[in-house]
Amino acid sequence: MTPTILGQALVSGLLIGGIYALVAAGLTLIFGVMKIVNFAQGNLLTLGMYASFWLFTLYGIDPYLSILIVGPLMFGVGFLMQKIAIEPVLGEPDHNQLLLTLGIGLLIQNGILALWGASFRNATLWYSNVIYLVGDVAISLPKVIAFVGALLMLGLLYLLLEKTDLGRAMRAAAEETEGSLLVGVNVRNIYALAFGIGAACAGVAGALILPFFYVSPDVGDLFILTAFIVVVLGGMGSMAGSLVGGLMVGIAESIGAVVMPGSMKQVLLFGIFILVLLLRPTGLFGSKA
Repeated sequence: MTPTILGQALVSGLLIGGIYALVAAGLTLIFGVMKIVNFAQGNLLTLGMYASFWLFTLYGIDPYLSILIVGPLMFGVGFLMQKIAIEPVLGEPDHNQLLLTLGIGLLIQNGILALWGASFRNATLWYSNVIYLVGDVAISLPKVIAFVGALLMLGLLYLLLEKTDLGRAMRAAAEETEGSLLVGVNVRNIYALAFGIGAACAGVAGALILPFFYVSPDVGDLFILTAFIVVVLGGMGSMAGSLVGGLMVGIAESIGAVVMPGSMKQVLLFGIFILVLLLRPTGLFGSKA
């Protein structure tokens, strides 16, 4: 592997790693507050991607500007999803909750399939293929914008959780549900808000990748497994872990694609995943129960 190829792999992995981190942050927020693993997160990314695609196709709204619409829209979808479907099963066994989110994901995927078919679509923008050369390394403009957008979203999420009353209420509900109820926190609403924010993270991630990625009903499946790996690597419930894990996974996946042939490219990624679990089962930033 030449230095140029290595540099290209590192840059490409770093840029896509920001997207993985954003999707994983939504997952870890939902799990951290509600202790529910949301298997529909990838499908919510798909839904956000389609929303951004149709805003661009029908109204000419740039995908990155459409985030101002897609974000609140997906927040509403997640909020209603929690209130209507998730809340009634909060007291049920964990496997029932997991199966429910899996079923919701399948419902979203098949609904998209019924509405818009299985065709692959893409949004062609003037900057979709713009590339800048830094030395011998090619850097894609839309991927840089997506990376910066993901970091900004993660920064806003951090400020929300650490610097606002809502964030403190979320952390209190996650750490001590009964105590939160005693001091007047509406835990059910906190759960719905957390789920809405998690869905918004997935939807915004979908809008961010639209300029350089295809749209299809199952596109979210490509991201959800990776997002779960990021969450476990970084530590369940850790926002910092989501960011570091996302960047690690992106780089490992990109380097694996260079050094490993074909379907073997994820061997390096899973090797790191297994190694971290063996050395630190709670993840890099996770705390022991």
